[in-house]
Amino acid sequence: MDRDFGRGLYIDGQWQQSRSGRSFPVTNPADGSVIAEIPDAGAEETRAAIDAAHRAFPAWAARPALERARILMDWSRAMEAHQDELARLMTDENGKPLAESRGEVTYAAGFAQWFGEEARRVYGEIVPAATSLKRIWVLRQPVGVVGAITPWNFPAAMVTRKVAPALAAGCTVILKPAEQTPLTAIAIVRLLEEAGIPPGVVNVVVGQDPVAIGDALLDDPRVRKITFTGSTEVGKHLMRRSADTMKRVSLELGGQAPFLVFADADLDLAVQGAIASKFRNTGQTCVSANRIYVEEPVVDEFAHRMAQRVKEMRVGRGTEPGVVVGPLIDRQGYEKVKLHLEDAVRQGASVATGGRVYESGGGFYAEPTVLVGVEERMVVMREETFGPVAPISSFKTEAEALERANATPYGLAAYAYTRDLARGVRVAEGLEYGIVGLNDGMPSTPQAPFGGFKESGQGREGGRQGMDAFLEIKFVSVGLG
Repeated sequence: MDRDFGRGLYIDGQWQQSRSGRSFPVTNPADGSVIAEIPDAGAEETRAAIDAAHRAFPAWAARPALERARILMDWSRAMEAHQDELARLMTDENGKPLAESRGEVTYAAGFAQWFGEEARRVYGEIVPAATSLKRIWVLRQPVGVVGAITPWNFPAAMVTRKVAPALAAGCTVILKPAEQTPLTAIAIVRLLEEAGIPPGVVNVVVGQDPVAIGDALLDDPRVRKITFTGSTEVGKHLMRRSADTMKRVSLELGGQAPFLVFADADLDLAVQGAIASKFRNTGQTCVSANRIYVEEPVVDEFAHRMAQRVKEMRVGRGTEPGVVVGPLIDRQGYEKVKLHLEDAVRQGASVATGGRVYESGGGFYAEPTVLVGVEERMVVMREETFGPVAPISSFKTEAEALERANATPYGLAAYAYTRDLARGVRVAEGLEYGIVGLNDGMPSTPQAPFGGFKESGQGREGGRQGMDAFLEIKFVSVGLG
């Protein structure tokens, strides 16, 4: 697989440099070293990509679904075939341990496969008319040119979760990957090119000025849809700006995930689920367990078991054997984790294990940490930490647990552990979240819809519902005489 990133913009089927000739470095968060220099795109390159996507749209939309499906299936197989190489690249630019990176490549390939299959299932309808002299058809057609903006924390899977359904539906795409982690996106688009994607159907622009790129996408009426994963603040801005041209918008935004553990739960299973949810990707996921609520009779035992497990977790470079917690992405993330820890301890929380946030060899690290005696007033319970800090608080009743879990403007993911079936049903239905893991700390999968309630966004990615965001519904009334 070609790793020449000096021509890292992909526009109209051509890998190229920026029009200005400028480039910027991509660094390894483990030590700050420069991995690659890639072209620095802006509004001009983005407009060229929109031109290309607009020209390519009619032919791609008209291409038989089976042919679009074949390309997506070939793309999936190519990612799997290059799993180790893609994983190493991802770890170099993102920092996550190699085992997690390999898992993400499989997850990313799963979206290409799933939506390759779904491409063949974009069905219409025939609706009975009120008269024999009419026929009513309902057609589902691609929305058009799509602007896809992806985050740094899942640099492969967030690309395929957006691009694959867009392509399956017959849309063309301008992909803007995060400037912190563009190399994985570039690499998998190279594989898509090898799989036979026609020129202009997928274009890649990345640069140090995301506002310039975003404004070019938002201002152009030919871009009919924006799909974005990132912060709620930016998502709201994109939604407001999209109104000017009435673009369709899909937003997967911030989270504040509660993790409920009831006294009748299997505590070992609950600890295992909490660790999987909280510490994956160094806690830098929008579905990480951010607030752990444990019923009073078992809170001390749960905290003890979790602390014992967490203190064994090794921190370091993602390429080192045995490392399960890598570096934080940058100084900004490091400062946020440090602030949350210091605030909690100052207000009376205790560190059961971990607690150290430090710089080492040019990278930013945080020990996986368990906090006990945490209260709602602490910032760690009110804001998304995006780091490896697990705050534990107790509750007395099911009603209290639900009330506290739902007392947030966010509603992306929530978790609950109980062996009581009736309670599990009540809690799953009562949680105001788009995703609920019931005795499951890692519920995400390509075949299920992913998305949130309230300020965690709108629309769904994955599952058969993931196609809906990229399709328009057209009603055709046919008169026969």
